[in-house]
Formats: sequence, C-alpha cells, structure tokens
Amino acid sequence: MTQANLSVIIVNYNSGEHITECVKSVIRCAPEAEVIVVDNASSDESISLLESTFVNYPQLKVIRNQSNLGFSVACNIGTENTVNEYLLYLNPDCMIYESTIPKLFNCLQADDTVRMVGGRLLNADGSEQPGGRRAVPTPWRTFVRVFNLSFLSKRYPRLFSDFNLHQQEVPEHPIEVEAISGACMLINRETFKAVGGLDEKYFLHCEDLDWCMRFRLNGGKIMFVPDAILTHFQGACSEPTPVVVEWYKHKGMMRFYRKFFRHQYPGILMWIVAVGVWLRFSLLACYFYIRRFMRWIKSAKA
Repeated sequence: MTQANLSVIIVNYNSGEHITECVKSVIRCAPEAEVIVVDNASSDESISLLESTFVNYPQLKVIRNQSNLGFSVACNIGTENTVNEYLLYLNPDCMIYESTIPKLFNCLQADDTVRMVGGRLLNADGSEQPGGRRAVPTPWRTFVRVFNLSFLSKRYPRLFSDFNLHQQEVPEHPIEVEAISGACMLINRETFKAVGGLDEKYFLHCEDLDWCMRFRLNGGKIMFVPDAILTHFQGACSEPTPVVVEWYKHKGMMRFYRKFFRHQYPGILMWIVAVGVWLRFSLLACYFYIRRFMRWIKSAKA
C-alpha cells in the first residue's frame, strides 16, 4: 500500500474549525492521499475556512450538497467520487496521528478474511470513547442497557454485559469485534462493491452498525486496532441541535432492530425494547429542553 492508493472520505456539517484540523492531520500523515470532503449544506464557515486553508492542495476535493442529505447518502456520494483502492471514512471532528493509517493498513492486509478495520477513539482528555469497539446492540442487549440491568453482569456476564467494550482492558494486539465506529473505518474498494454502500434510509447514526452487520454477514472480519489511535472531539457537529440528533439516533436504532432482528426475537420483547427506546428519547428531549429553558432564564437575569 502507498498513500497514493488511499482515498479519505469526510462528511461535514457545521463542524467549524474541526474539519480544517482534521484534514491537516490527514495531509500531515498521508500527503499523497486523495481527500474527499462532502458538505451537507453547512450554514457555518467550515468549508470556506477549509478551502482557503488548502487552496494549493490539488488532492482535496470538496463536494457541496444543496441540502442536508444525511450521513449515509453523503458517504456514498463521496465514495462515488474516489479513484483509489482503499477507502478511509473519517469524521470531521477526528484528528489522526502519524502511525494511525499504517497500523490500520497493516491489520487490513494481514489476513484475507479481514474486511474492515477501525482504530481506538480517544476523548480530548485521553480516555477511550465508547463505540470504537463494541458488540452488536441486539434487542436483548439494548433491553439490558435501557433498563440498567448490567449490574448483573458480574454474575451472568454472557447475559447482562454491556455492548460497549471500552471499559474492558485495552488489548495488546488487534482483535476481532462485532462492530466499530463510523468515525473511523478503513475498507478496500472490492469489499465496498461486494457489500454495497451505506444504507441511505438511515439519516444519522446506526448506519455504521448496519454496515458492520452486512460486512459480517458477507463473511468478513471486523478488527479493532488498539494502537491505531485518533482523537475524536465527539459532538462537535451535534451540539446546536441535540434533540434532533437524538431523534435520528433512536429512529435509526429502531430501523436497525426491524431490519436484522424482527424474526429472531419474540414480538413482546421487541415491543418492550421499542417502548424503552422511545421512553429514553422522551426523557432526553425533556432534559435538553429544560436545560435550554434554564439557560434562557439565566441569560434573562444577567
């Protein structure tokens, strides 16, 4: 693999300065890579800043959508405009490091059965984020999480363990997992053609879980590479509209369940999980609106 064989696809939506810093980190680590940025009709100055910063960088291509088409559609549009063999999907609020891409490639190429690899996502304080390595959140696992039954995992680990694995000890070597985060996914074009693009019926969130399921059903391994490190400033594109983000997240989760599990689980369990999912969304929405109201009261008194 050479850098010239790599295309990096980044979907942007109101990420501010993060997208510029993200592209800087990519160029610093892989100066020959093609970088495709697909903008979902941002209303901030993120793309203007990006283009003015890299005006003399021919490998950067910016695609401006006229409306917010969602993450999956934008990823697929970006992929259609790439020319290289290897595809790295990266969130605009990520920063990669010098060894990140080589370590991902080494893992992808080490075994013919490996089809997708992802790195270890860190918060700004250096702690590991949820989502970078995880089990598939089946309806049962979600039932356990929603109703806070994970305290039983010490006695019954196979039944009540959390699907997020970031609290487990960091492995010394790459390990196979059921799912990784859409914030960092490396695949090759041949696999993309075999599996197909991201499901465009997901607008935001859960499309990465869907893709991981399809990769595994296609016979491919998904690997978590612990020493391929990147910092993910999570939420940089979501902060202005948290309720909308949560709506799409919960809606996406319900689509994920219906698509892959509706024939595997009793209807009553699926119904309970659905109630739990939408109850959780309702509580989060109330929390966000109350917090906004309290901020308005505070500012009115100032």
